Amino acid sequence: MAFGMINWWAVLVCIIFAFISGAVWYTPKTFFPAWWAAIGKEGDPEGSGITWVLLTISTVVQVIFTAAVVTSLNVQTAGAGLLTGFFIWLGFVATSGLTNKLFAGQLKAWLIETTNHLINFLVFGLIIGAWH
Repeated sequence: MAFGMINWWAVLVCIIFAFISGAVWYTPKTFFPAWWAAIGKEGDPEGSGITWVLLTISTVVQVIFTAAVVTSLNVQTAGAGLLTGFFIWLGFVATSGLTNKLFAGQLKAWLIETTNHLINFLVFGLIIGAWH
């Protein structure tokens, strides 16, 4: 797979979407309070710069490799991209996250987290599949 075949504008749009999606998903008026309690935390979060740096790197890697898979499979429609995003989420994201959360006893946190990831990967696939 030549990374030169990837539509980098689509990657950029997906990265921006992921940050908007996360900002909406984890606000105090949506799922943040339930998620925070589900992971056993109380009070206000103590974020650090390194958290945001690592989050950004993780998001960029997720989108680039989703684009690499979609491009390698020669997906050329929004629907096929959507399906590809779903299978990436189901095969890798949902299952590996479930394994971690089951042993931590945090099934509710997994549900909140993985639903946000599902939305992201569906949209990643849709955008990358449609925009070539």
